[in-house]
Amino acid sequence: MRRARLALAALALGTACAGDPTAPDAPTPTPTPVTPPPPPSDTAPTPRREFRGAWVATVSNVDWPSRAGLPAAQQQTELRNIVRNYVQTNLNAMILQVRPAADALYASPYEPWSRYLTGTQGVDPGYDPLAFAVKEAHAAGLELHAWFNPFRAGLAADTARFAATHVWRARRDLARVYGTQLWMDPGDPEVVERTVQVILDVVRRYDVDAVHIDDYFYPYQERDPKTNAILDFPDSATYARFNPRNLARADWRRDNINRFVERLYRQVHAVKPWVRVGISPFGIWRPGNPPGITGLDAYADIYADSRLWLTSGWADYLAPQLYWAIGAPQQSYTALNTWWALQNVVHMHLWPGVASYRVRDGTTSAFLPNEISDQVAVTRTIPGAPGNIFYNTTSLFSSVTGVARQLVSTVYQVPTLPPATPWLDPTPPGAPTVTATEGTPTAAGRVWTVHITPPAGEAVRWWVIQPRVAGQWTGPVVAFGDQLAVDLTLPSSTGGGRLEMVGVSGADAVWNVGLTAYWRPPAVAILHPR
Repeated sequence: MRRARLALAALALGTACAGDPTAPDAPTPTPTPVTPPPPPSDTAPTPRREFRGAWVATVSNVDWPSRAGLPAAQQQTELRNIVRNYVQTNLNAMILQVRPAADALYASPYEPWSRYLTGTQGVDPGYDPLAFAVKEAHAAGLELHAWFNPFRAGLAADTARFAATHVWRARRDLARVYGTQLWMDPGDPEVVERTVQVILDVVRRYDVDAVHIDDYFYPYQERDPKTNAILDFPDSATYARFNPRNLARADWRRDNINRFVERLYRQVHAVKPWVRVGISPFGIWRPGNPPGITGLDAYADIYADSRLWLTSGWADYLAPQLYWAIGAPQQSYTALNTWWALQNVVHMHLWPGVASYRVRDGTTSAFLPNEISDQVAVTRTIPGAPGNIFYNTTSLFSSVTGVARQLVSTVYQVPTLPPATPWLDPTPPGAPTVTATEGTPTAAGRVWTVHITPPAGEAVRWWVIQPRVAGQWTGPVVAFGDQLAVDLTLPSSTGGGRLEMVGVSGADAVWNVGLTAYWRPPAVAILHPR
C-alpha cells in the first residue's frame, strides 16, 4: 500500500460591507430580503471531463533533461519539478518522448541509450528515465503517455557518434540518407516490424497509460543545396521488391504508413487492451480542407493520410498539430479544429495540439499568452474535441511566456478528469469503502487521511477524491490506484480546515468512473446540564 500526500487550494470566500445606516439625516433603510444560501449538497458534483496534456520533448534536450550529461539525481529533480508544474497548472497527462531517433530513454533490448541523457549514445545513465517518469507521474495523479518517433534515425552529420547498437551501424541496410537526415525506410517490412516491436516492448514492460506517435512518417521534404530541386526519398529498391499490388509510388508510400498505423493499433490492444494509442499528425490534411486553408500537403508530401486513420478508428485519440492563431486567415485554428471534428465520424478522441512555443518567441508572428487560453475556449465550443495538448513544456511553464499562469487564471482554474474511452472497456468499477482520520496538523493546515478499500470486480487504476469543506465541494483530487491512504491538507483559513464530507470513486484504466462512496465525521453528542 502506498500513501499519497495532496494539498487542496484554499476556497475563495468573501463578504460584502454595507454603508452606515445611522449617519445624520439618513433615511430609514428598507430591509432587503435576504435569501439564505442553499444547504450544502450531500452529493459530490460530477467532475468535468477534459484532456489536458503537454509534450515533454527530449530530442536535442528541448525540454528535459535541460542538458545532456547532468547527474542522474539532477535529471530526476528536473523531472519532479516538471511534474509539479503539471499539477499546479491542472493538467492531467504527460506525453514523454522516449524514442527521439532510433534511441531510447529507457532500458531497451533493441536500441541504444539516448545521448540526450549522458552526452554519449549507448551509455547507461544510471537509472531508467521512463520507469522513473511513470512512477512520478502516477504518484501525482497524472497519466504517462510514451511518445515514439517511428522512423527517424538521426542526422547524417552524427553517424560518428552512434553506438554500435544503433540501426545505422547494426543494420545499415534498413536506414537511408535523406538530405541532412537518416531515416528508416517505411517500405521495408523489417523496418515496420522493428518499430512495432520496439513500441510493444514498452507496452509489455512499463505501466504506461498510452503510446503516442508524432508526425514524422516519411521525412519532410528537403531540397538539393546545389540545384534547389526537391530530393526524392531513396526507396527504389524497396519499392521494386515490396509492391505486390503495383501501386504508384505515392500510393505505395501512403499504404505503407496506413498499414503500419492499423497494425500498431491492433497489436498494442492485443498486448494490453486498456493502453490507448494516440497519433499527432501535421495539422493540415490537405490544402483546401476546409476551403481557404493553404500550407503543406501532408497527404502528398509526407504520405500521411491522417483523415483515413481518423475515419477508420485506427487510434484512440488524434492530436492534429494546429499551430496557428485563431485569426490566421489561411490556417485558422478555429476552421481547422472544426474541420477535424467533422471528420470524426467514429467518435474517437480529438485533442488538438496547441503551439505554446509561439508565445513571445521573438518573431513577428509571436502569440500573446491569451491566444493559448482563447484556443482552449474555442476547442470547448466544438463538439467532439474535449481537450488540448501543448507543445512544448518549457514554453508552457516559462515565466517569460506566462502561458501556464494565464491558463490557471482563466480556463484551467479547477482540475478535470480525462474523457473515458468506453470502446476499449465500458464497465466502471464498483464503489469502494471509505473512512477518514485526522492527523497531526502542519503549517499548511489540518491533515486528513482518507483510507480506501478497493471494491471487488473491475480493477481500479485511479481514485477520484472530492472533499467538502466549508459547504463547498472541491477537487477532484486524483490518486493512483495503489494509494490506499491519501493525505489531504486542508487550509485552516477555509472552514477551519475541517473535513465535512469526502466522496471517493474508482476509475478504471480508461476512465470509466464508478459509484461514489461517502464518509462524514460522526456526529458529536452535546450534553446539557440538568
